[in-house]
Amino acid sequence: MFSHEEIVIRAGQRTGLPIIIAIHSTAPGRSGGGCRVNHYADWRDGLSDALRLSQAMTYKCAIAGLDTGGGKTVVALPIGHVFTPDSRRDLLHDVGDVIDSLQGRYVTGPDVGTGPADMAVIKERTPHVVCTPVEMGGCGDSSPATAAGVMSALHAVCARLGDGGLKGRRVGLLGLGHVGSHLARHLAEEGAWILAADVDPGKRALAEDVGASWTGPDELLGAELDILVPAALGGLLTEELVPRLRCAAIAGPANNQIATPEVAQMLHDRGVLWAPDDIVSAGGAIYAHAVELRRQTPEQADALVAGIGDRLGRVLDRAGRDGVSPYFTAQELVRERLRDR
Repeated sequence: MFSHEEIVIRAGQRTGLPIIIAIHSTAPGRSGGGCRVNHYADWRDGLSDALRLSQAMTYKCAIAGLDTGGGKTVVALPIGHVFTPDSRRDLLHDVGDVIDSLQGRYVTGPDVGTGPADMAVIKERTPHVVCTPVEMGGCGDSSPATAAGVMSALHAVCARLGDGGLKGRRVGLLGLGHVGSHLARHLAEEGAWILAADVDPGKRALAEDVGASWTGPDELLGAELDILVPAALGGLLTEELVPRLRCAAIAGPANNQIATPEVAQMLHDRGVLWAPDDIVSAGGAIYAHAVELRRQTPEQADALVAGIGDRLGRVLDRAGRDGVSPYFTAQELVRERLRDR
């Protein structure tokens, strides 16, 4: 059954590039979700991303207790497309115009391919933007808050793996982008043994700078680990991959990690503890919502982000009592919250 409230697909007035905005739900409040600018073999692959990610945002906001529904912007760039400074500015103005036409039903922020500076340019065309630079009154880069939330979640996972925290644990970090680079530093500070991988070999220097060992993404997925931390793009956990895994737990900020519900059951049957990514990755959304939409202080927002570990712990405990995968527990909690709206 079709579940989205509204989908807008427009060619940018200035650039002609396909701009897709998917609004999954405004039942809890206006929808929100990042602006992704990425290359796709076919623009319809970008549409699929927008549909999937906007639904995930509804779930993420619901389970985090935010009065926001899910949405997403995807700009589907042709393979090989390269911007000039002027053409990128034109694209961001195109995005701002489409967002503004929705009259406040959707607010955007940074995602893959965009950052606070881009939000500042979009804001020249619409007020419905968060995570603009701090000097403009926004909360700036949300990746430190996302990473802080992941660390809180990792402590909750460690508590269920046995005594002790992250010190000495074997952690596989897949992806050293904005969030993953923060995680690498935090994990090193807490004494974890880190095995890092990224599709970009240029990230190796960052890994070695924090004392991490380096390997390829495929090798990392088959490595013997305490915790696998997916911090790249989604769809990682498939029926084909699960038998190869040699980790006790999986917890990371990548969205939509579970390819199908059957994968969640496979992980459960193998005794691999999976922390729902809707909870683990919510730090940036929680922080931006608190600071920019509710006008709370950064300290108050930090406290809310730190609560991710407790929230995850409650979900893991309920799943354990029910004898099911945390995936199904999280889904049920989302349904309960949305029914209460």
